[in-house]
Amino acid sequence: MIIKTKSREETFALGRAMGRTAEPGEVIALTGDLGAGKTTFTQGFAAGLGITEPVTSPTFTILAVYEGGRLPLCHFDIYRIEEPEEMDEIGYEDAFYGDGVSIVEWADVVPEIFPENTVRIEIRRCAEGDDVRLIRISPDSALPPEAAPSLT
Repeated sequence: MIIKTKSREETFALGRAMGRTAEPGEVIALTGDLGAGKTTFTQGFAAGLGITEPVTSPTFTILAVYEGGRLPLCHFDIYRIEEPEEMDEIGYEDAFYGDGVSIVEWADVVPEIFPENTVRIEIRRCAEGDDVRLIRISPDSALPPEAAPSLT
């Protein structure tokens, strides 16, 4: 499924819609260039889980855990990771196979670590405008059916 969002608010809303229906053990692999909207999507997702604290990209700490919502959110930014073994040191498997949801920014850095049922989301800027994004979600079942029409 490909969705076009026309503003930061719509990208946030897409994340929020997915966060509202997230289930324990869900892993989301985000890819896209710098400034594409990965963190905006994640902030919306956190809001959909009911997390009220500020969500920022953990670029230097690699992992931030938010526990204030209906499910814990493990937010990874693996831009600085160079080898899959570094993810072992962080304990990513505890997050991926735990009771919460894991969102990984820059997932294309170490694609081999992700479970088979990972939801993959690619966010790309469009030439149509500064805030326009094309967002490819696979598998399509990751998006609640009612969310897509309101964002296109």
